[in-house]
Amino acid sequence: MLNRVSLRQMEYFVATAKHGSIAAASAQIHISSPSISAAIAHIESELNVQLFVRHPSKGLGLTAIGTLVLNQCQDVLERSSRLYEIASDSGDVMQGALRVGSFQSLTAMIAPEVIFGFSRAFERVEMQMVEGDQEVLMNKLRALEIDLALTYDLRLDDDIAFESLATLPPYVLVSELHPLAQQKAVTFEELAPQPFVLLDLPMSREYFTSLFASAGVTPNIVARSRSEEVVRSMAANGIGYALFNVRPKSNLALDGKRLVRVRLAGKHRPMLLGLATYKPMKQSRLTQVFMERCRAYISDQYIPGMSAASFFDPHLVAPTAPPATPP
Repeated sequence: MLNRVSLRQMEYFVATAKHGSIAAASAQIHISSPSISAAIAHIESELNVQLFVRHPSKGLGLTAIGTLVLNQCQDVLERSSRLYEIASDSGDVMQGALRVGSFQSLTAMIAPEVIFGFSRAFERVEMQMVEGDQEVLMNKLRALEIDLALTYDLRLDDDIAFESLATLPPYVLVSELHPLAQQKAVTFEELAPQPFVLLDLPMSREYFTSLFASAGVTPNIVARSRSEEVVRSMAANGIGYALFNVRPKSNLALDGKRLVRVRLAGKHRPMLLGLATYKPMKQSRLTQVFMERCRAYISDQYIPGMSAASFFDPHLVAPTAPPATPP
């Protein structure tokens, strides 16, 4: 079940069962009610069961199968917490610095829950986060300046080990007033003559332009930027469409203008989000435990701060803010 239901979703379900309502669970664990509702809905969908019955005067009550699922989830969460206890029993590896690289377009979404959530669990660990594009992160891995990197599978040489955690397919991002905003899907042949705003990061730009090359067309690049937010703002203001793989929950640019996601027709090479390490560098126990956290918290079904691919509707407006506080 861990492969399809995240630990975080289990925690939300267990909290709701314990407190008897989504609202009460939200107040206790400081997570928004919609996030808790979505987690419960996902578990019910994955297992094809009904977990709760709503009583008008008594709130939520567990079904018979819900009680069984609750017991299993509590068991999984207890065993998961033991992972940290076992690691913390070894004082020589659970103190000192952990140096984590983060691909810059991912950092705002995954850093609070995955990276700094780990440092809150281990007070004696000094977390050092390094942001950068793929070129920067790979150079820092080889220079032994970081222990591992949360990044993409972009141009990885033989000396880099990569473990995929989640698949991020490309999609089109346009202003809500753009003619393509009303389409359910768009082809690269349709995109080619349209103005294109390129996310101009090393290796990322080659990835995006390779998608056009595979379709046998050339993009009409009218603007470019190394900043994801600048590209989003230019798209929101009608300067051109953009291509992205990350799926922020907010469909608003920083200036408040609304963006619409449009699916790319056909099959295209996705980016894989995962863990990159330098093969000659032996991983410490601290690094291994952090990697276990990443495996538990990042999957195709759940990526902190992102819309889930399984529920991704290009025309659906996602919440404009993440949960109130990182769990």
